[in-house]
Amino acid sequence: MLDDERRRLVMDVTAERIGEASLRYGVPLAVIPVTFDLFGVSAGMYRSAGRQTVIRYNPLIFSRYFEENLRDTVPHEVAHYVVDKLYGRRGVRPHGCQWQAVMTDFGVTPLVRHDWNLEGLGIRRQRRFAYRCGCGRHDVTAVRHNRMRKRGVVYRCRRCGEALRPID
Repeated sequence: MLDDERRRLVMDVTAERIGEASLRYGVPLAVIPVTFDLFGVSAGMYRSAGRQTVIRYNPLIFSRYFEENLRDTVPHEVAHYVVDKLYGRRGVRPHGCQWQAVMTDFGVTPLVRHDWNLEGLGIRRQRRFAYRCGCGRHDVTAVRHNRMRKRGVVYRCRRCGEALRPID
């Protein structure tokens, strides 16, 4: 698990990145709360609900890949915060051009996902279900699968726009 000294360092680096962005873009950006309560396969998450914002980190993944997370995950999540404050949420894709530009300004390659080995960390992975559309196959998470089956929610392919159908 992640010890207190390393947690403090992560919080400090997060605050430094926020300060760097505030100076770079000429806007006041408050240092927001940081928690270490994220589990699963995500290393970090920026979350904003109303006026409450928080950056959540996964202590298990940080403990195994500490330096990599300081280098990549911290600026990744801070970039989400910066984009939210500069552009709002309307018309902005989570890892779109604005986010990529902030990551580049931080001097970090704008990667969306990590490819670290998480074996032995006791991390559960969501079950996936096979679906198809007019242009190919999609693996849908259990959450989306259940929404489609139980509530009739329709998800569409981003490429062809066709509704996803289960592969039986």
